[in-house]
Amino acid sequence: MGVKIIFPSSKKDDSITIEGPSIESVNSASEKIQTIIDEAVKSPNLEYSHFISLPLAVHPELVNKLLNFQNSILGNSDGCPDGNRDSDSNEDATDNEVGHRQLDKQPDVAVELKTDDDNEHVKVNRSKIPLVSYAPKASKSSLLSADLGIDKSIFIKPKTFHLTVLMLKLWNKDRVSAAAESISSKVMDALDNRPVSIRLKGLDCMRGSLAKARVLYAPVEEIGSEERLLRACQVITDAYVEAGLVLEKDANQKLKLHATVMNARHRERKKWTRNADSFDARGIFKQFGSEEWGEYLIREAHLSQRFTIDENGYYHCCASIPFPENMQVN
Repeated sequence: MGVKIIFPSSKKDDSITIEGPSIESVNSASEKIQTIIDEAVKSPNLEYSHFISLPLAVHPELVNKLLNFQNSILGNSDGCPDGNRDSDSNEDATDNEVGHRQLDKQPDVAVELKTDDDNEHVKVNRSKIPLVSYAPKASKSSLLSADLGIDKSIFIKPKTFHLTVLMLKLWNKDRVSAAAESISSKVMDALDNRPVSIRLKGLDCMRGSLAKARVLYAPVEEIGSEERLLRACQVITDAYVEAGLVLEKDANQKLKLHATVMNARHRERKKWTRNADSFDARGIFKQFGSEEWGEYLIREAHLSQRFTIDENGYYHCCASIPFPENMQVN
């Protein structure tokens, strides 16, 4: 179009400059760029950047239940999932390292070896015999998990456990700022200024069959059956739709609150196989299909940033709405 597009030299500046021989050429280029952006936003190739979440990881007892759930399936009998140990801890030492340390502390011991000829004996020092290490045998449960397409990467991290209200694509600072301001103050009215709690019970499969599950979740039931929580979620969604921050296909979806515990989409690519997009959940459902996860107070709603984790282990919070935690007395 005969124009020059100048990109910013700093990440702090997210604006581009268009230079051209005329106003018409600059306007035409700007319109073309906007069309490309609009197409990209609607494409599944552009990931959602933010979402509205109702954090559940604020309840330590629920986090512990999720850890036990994962350990039971993965066969971690020590109660500590891989990657959660302190790397400076002595518990991280391998069996071979422990064995070497123990031998180093023992005095030299002479061992007499008898040859095929009864008249020949050879004396050797045990500490001089080289040690040969063998890979430990995998536990039955680990092998079973691998055969069923189950590995640690498809489990939701307990410290990020949440309910999803709405997915958002906020691709620049202006839209993030607008989203932070769109957190509706009408939520309190929808909740009738009273606390709201949920009950998590059992498991269900969202996509596919149990034999080829893609998402396994704990169904959500609002305690009291007044649907105040659903009304509050709708108020939040309406505020974002009105602000023009929600894609049309997302605005038209009916909300189904659920707490995802396993998602095949999270599988690490190095572990992908021919059936990497699913896993066999029949055994899990048989054992945990009626699991009582407990009752929990919903304390707030977050505008959460995907792929960014705060020090507490939960998604970065860009803005929040506190929910009532105590009954209001007139």
